[in-house]
Amino acid sequence: QVQLVESGGGLVQAGGSLRLSCAASGSIFSFYDMGWYRQAPGKQRELVASISTSSTKNYADSVKGRFTISRDNAKKTVYLQMNSLKPEDTAVYYCNLLRRSRPWGQGTQVTVSS
Repeated sequence: QVQLVESGGGLVQAGGSLRLSCAASGSIFSFYDMGWYRQAPGKQRELVASISTSSTKNYADSVKGRFTISRDNAKKTVYLQMNSLKPEDTAVYYCNLLRRSRPWGQGTQVTVSS
C-alpha cells in the first residue's frame, strides 16, 4: 500500500512562493505516475500538475509558468514549487497516484492573500 502525506502549505501574500511536499511510504514510489490536485471551497477538485515515472510533466493552464512539479525517487517524495501565487490559488492541495481510484488524504492548505 502507498501512503501519502502532504505538507508545506501556509499563508502567503500574492506574488509569494511555497514548496509543497508529498512523502510516500509503504510501496515502491518510483513505479507510479503522480499528481498534485487542489480543491477550493465550493469547487470541484482539479488536477494541477502531474509527473510520470520518467519525469514527463504536465500542468493545468492556470498554473503553467508558475508551478513546477518534481520528484525525488530516492526520497520517495514529489514536490510542487509554487511561484507568483495568486489569490485564486487558494485551496487545499492533495497529492495522489494518477489514473487510480484511491482515497484522498488530509491535504495541505494554501491560502494566498491579496
